[in-house]
Amino acid sequence: MTIDQTLQPTTLRRVFGAFPTGVTAIAALVDGSPVGLAASSFTPVSLDPPLVSVCVAHSSTTWPVLRDRPRLGVSVLGAHHERACRQLAARDGDRFASLDWRATPDGAVLVEDATAWLDCSIEQLIRAGDHDIVLLRVHELDADAAVPPLVFHASGFRRLEAA
Repeated sequence: MTIDQTLQPTTLRRVFGAFPTGVTAIAALVDGSPVGLAASSFTPVSLDPPLVSVCVAHSSTTWPVLRDRPRLGVSVLGAHHERACRQLAARDGDRFASLDWRATPDGAVLVEDATAWLDCSIEQLIRAGDHDIVLLRVHELDADAAVPPLVFHASGFRRLEAA
């Protein structure tokens, strides 16, 4: 392969997809209704101060609505949330139809029965190519070790299995 061929979007997606990731829902209340998106680019960043990051495509039509919210909920989706993830990633329709969720007093929306959740505010936006790196400050969080995570790998959903 020539260098030009290896850097084509289809090749990049295939190679980037070799790295398994968890899947998160990023959501907030907008005019009293939940608005959110699915993101697999979630990364813990710092313990002090507590920071995490997520990457959002510039082509997202949902991100412009969310980026001005005072708080964002980050829900690490569980293995049983595959349908919810597909809904949250859809370009149209009610992304929260038949999805159990709750809102914090500051408007962060959290998916119920997630493996973990974080109530965050935007600390910094960093433009990076065709995405924004969104640095989030964590205000509250919790996890449920009994809920196995949903894993995204090679363009499909997977579940963890004990070694």
